[in-house]
Amino acid sequence: MPDTSPIRKQNSALSPPPHGFENIRRYWDQNRQVCVAKVLPGEFYVSDRDEMIVTLLGSCVSACIRDVHCGVGGINHFMLPVGKGQSKKPFRLSDFDTSTRYGEWAMEYLVNEILKLGGRREDLEVKLFGGGRVVRSINFTDVGARNIEFVQAFVNNERLKVVAEDLGGNYARKVIYFPATGFAKIKKLTSGSHAEVVVHEAQYAGQIKKKTGGGKIEIF
Repeated sequence: MPDTSPIRKQNSALSPPPHGFENIRRYWDQNRQVCVAKVLPGEFYVSDRDEMIVTLLGSCVSACIRDVHCGVGGINHFMLPVGKGQSKKPFRLSDFDTSTRYGEWAMEYLVNEILKLGGRREDLEVKLFGGGRVVRSINFTDVGARNIEFVQAFVNNERLKVVAEDLGGNYARKVIYFPATGFAKIKKLTSGSHAEVVVHEAQYAGQIKKKTGGGKIEIF
């Protein structure tokens, strides 16, 4: 009789990580009996295995994308830098500059990695989450709304099929996604329980600010 002990399952499930995603934290969920990949701000993850991907979203947005036939899919987690008064201007994807490159990178890399693993663009389905009004800039820029505008413009421009979305609101979210089946579960986080989200996104925003020219971009 084969050994099906939890320890043997855990070791088998966690080795090795998908090529190119060795930096993503992965662990074994004993209750669900599944390998979990945790995606932080600025990261993305693609898998062709029966895994669970989890991320926490405040103002950031995640796209969950998969090929409905071959079961390859993944998640990204991104935020756009927002300048003073920028959210009041009509959003155009033709405005290719530092205010959109992080979103473009996150979306294009996610799609391309899925295609590399056998997915086909015409078979992709998309689920969009996040963009909450969790933190705001001193000039009342709604960072989440800007992220929502971008991701909706991107999927429309690329003619990607959106089958579900949960965007906006005044709360953070925990997203659980199974790329093999497309099942997604959203948990709304109360204001008292999203401290981890705010800390991670603040750190991420600081990294973006440094890369986009210091004081020229105001995140919060």
